[in-house]
Amino acid sequence: MGVPFCIFKLLFGLLALRAAAEQGSAALTAFGWLIVVWAATDLSMNMARVVFHLSGRASPIEYCAIAQLEGSLGARLFLAIDTLISFSIICFVLWSGWIVQLGRVESYLWYAATTLNLISISVVSIWIEFRRGA
Repeated sequence: MGVPFCIFKLLFGLLALRAAAEQGSAALTAFGWLIVVWAATDLSMNMARVVFHLSGRASPIEYCAIAQLEGSLGARLFLAIDTLISFSIICFVLWSGWIVQLGRVESYLWYAATTLNLISISVVSIWIEFRRGA
C-alpha cells in the first residue's frame, strides 16, 4: 500500500500516455493524464503523512485521494477500494502486455514497488499473528 501503489499508478498513467500517442487517442491521453495526476496526488498525500508521523502528530490526511473522500462509510472501505483498483492496474499492465513498454528505470521502479508491496503484505501478516498471540 502507499508509495508502491503510487508508483504502479504513475507508471500506468505513463504507459497510457504512450499508448495514446501511438494510437492518436485524445480520450486515452486525457485518461493517462488523469491517472498521472491521481498518482502524484496520492504520492504527495503519502509524503505528507510521513511528515506528520515524523513530527509526532496525527495526520488529517489519508493515504490516498479515494480514502480522503471517505464520507460516512469510513476510510477502511475506501482504502480497500483503492487497493482493488491498484491491484487491477497491476493485472491490466501485466496481462495487456504494456509491461514490456517500460524503460529500464521504469522497470526497476516497477520491481521495487512489487518487492515493497509483497514484503509489506508479509510483514503485516506476521505482525497480525504476533498481535493475536499477545
